[in-house]
Amino acid sequence: MKIAFLTPEYPHSKTGNSGGIGTGIKNLAQALAERDLQPSVLIYGQQSDYFFQEDGIDFYGIKNVKLKGLSWFLTRKKIQKRINELYAEKKIDVVEAPDWTGITSFINVKCPIVIRENGSDTYFCHLDGRKVKFKNFFHERRALRKADSVIAVSQFTGDLTNQLFKLKRNFTVIPNSINSTHFNIVPKQNDNQRILYFGSLIRKKGLLELPLIFNQVVAMNPDAELMLIGKDVPDIMSGNASTWEMMRGLFSAEAFKKVSYIGPKSYDEVGSYIATAVVCVFPSFAEALPVSWLEAMSMGKAIVASDIGWANEMITDGQSGFLVHPNNHKLFAEKINILLQNRLILDTFGCAARQRIEDYFSTIVVVEKNIAFYKDVTHET
Repeated sequence: MKIAFLTPEYPHSKTGNSGGIGTGIKNLAQALAERDLQPSVLIYGQQSDYFFQEDGIDFYGIKNVKLKGLSWFLTRKKIQKRINELYAEKKIDVVEAPDWTGITSFINVKCPIVIRENGSDTYFCHLDGRKVKFKNFFHERRALRKADSVIAVSQFTGDLTNQLFKLKRNFTVIPNSINSTHFNIVPKQNDNQRILYFGSLIRKKGLLELPLIFNQVVAMNPDAELMLIGKDVPDIMSGNASTWEMMRGLFSAEAFKKVSYIGPKSYDEVGSYIATAVVCVFPSFAEALPVSWLEAMSMGKAIVASDIGWANEMITDGQSGFLVHPNNHKLFAEKINILLQNRLILDTFGCAARQRIEDYFSTIVVVEKNIAFYKDVTHET
């Protein structure tokens, strides 16, 4: 059984920047490679066509075809040809693709196609209160209807996706996973009051709420500090070129003195910054099952996060973290300060978060669910 992952992103120096989809694929592909299952990763949207092997994984870069009005179709047909070639050469048995923008909508291949619902553009636009582009809705719905099987990373994501596309697709819930050895608990760092957010600086992840939350934190706890790590993203709704610039104007003068934004960091660097934090915060409005939350939990960090949909499938409120609606700035700040000022609760939550990773989200656990699923899809015994 040889699984190929079709993706627009993957965290590697040769493949460009990546978000949660790519990180999730990396965690799973590495676990499959460790079991000698020879996974492949096909990354479209690359600067050139290429091939390389690393740590038991085959990587295929695919350059998009450029032709006005037909690029979307010709690129899909190029991907289709590559997949069929690899299938004929017995290098792959099944292809997994994300639901984002429906890349498989006009791809017809000889092997099964599985869609993993990490959140489509339609899904995120709905949660973010924006209108989705018709072409994205069309391709995403068509891809889901054509897929041989569907995985959802959370029950919430699977149910809402069916609702938005008016589908009655059966789906299997298999969560994203985390390499709990790579993101492990480290010895206590210097005593501080550091709050960490890491991820894209973007409206849908609550970054325009975070300054207002932190203003309240500082009013209650002048020693608190906030560190931000991630790519600054243009704001679609306002047309502003920088979410960070929008955020700057929302901090109080006193709070802004305690803020440090250090830009994006590589996948391998993130863990060292998580280690220095006391509390990690994720006031997001739109997620599916975010890998960043898993990374913080895996390192034994207490979290204050959004209470929307997917969150309850990850964190038990009041046991392995606090869940609060991002618009409730005062309560969100109060929960952060409880953790900053009570190390017993902080440590208890951190240990419980790590235990949830080991029980439900560790790659060691999740890879077995994926293998069982793909054996069923490919009818392998």
